[in-house]
Amino acid sequence: MRLISNGPHHAVFEFGDLKVVSLRDGYVDMPPTRLRDENNQPLDELPDTVALIDSNLRLPVNAFFITDGTQSVLIDTGASNAWHSTMGSLLDALDEAGIHRADITDVAITHNHEDHVNGLIAPDGTEAFPSLQRIWIGAGDTSVFTGRLESVRDRVVPVTGQVAVNDRVTAIPTPGHTDGHTIYDISSSTGHLLVWGGTVHVPSLQFDQPKTSWELDGDQPQARQARLALMEQLTKPHHFVAGAHLDSPGVGRVTRNGDGYSLEYLAPPIP
Repeated sequence: MRLISNGPHHAVFEFGDLKVVSLRDGYVDMPPTRLRDENNQPLDELPDTVALIDSNLRLPVNAFFITDGTQSVLIDTGASNAWHSTMGSLLDALDEAGIHRADITDVAITHNHEDHVNGLIAPDGTEAFPSLQRIWIGAGDTSVFTGRLESVRDRVVPVTGQVAVNDRVTAIPTPGHTDGHTIYDISSSTGHLLVWGGTVHVPSLQFDQPKTSWELDGDQPQARQARLALMEQLTKPHHFVAGAHLDSPGVGRVTRNGDGYSLEYLAPPIP
């Protein structure tokens, strides 16, 4: 996998016979007390590798567009105008990348938190993707489709087990962060890309110390187990990761590092 072009809000990677487009929705700042030990207690101290901005953790928010030129899927949608003002740039990112909203028929959601699903509705209240046919999401997270998201509820496809979204994308349930948390395994001619949402929130800590949890994990032991299993899977040859909260553009490879793991980004972070 290699970077072939980028801009302020997007980056395009060649992945064998696929293109992977990272789309930057923005960022959200969270208190470091969100990081928890195995007893669900805030960490006593943070390593120097974890940067704080105004005493907060800064979490990027990324979405990913996968295409082989014929079939395509958008994974996650950002927050639109439904949460913090530092988010909501997905539609600008799509425009910058030359991706037409009207061409998007399939959206795959990793989980039901605001910064992953609310971008299905544009800031003006209309549907962000006028040709949308299917919204893939874990069955345990479908209750989110009320209120703001009620108008797209009829296109929800609940994911109850491993299922093909298209010939290149497979949905795999990984509950823990939420009941319906789902990752997407992208298969190209040269390898696999695992796209996750809430598996890792602070990459500068959680790869090296993968047992460190996030306060908002619905089931911390289950989320921890899923994270460890996915990181180990990513150490296989020709496997890569794309993460919603990895430093934008959020694509890299994982190696073992003692009792933990290391993440090597394939492109420099977008400032």
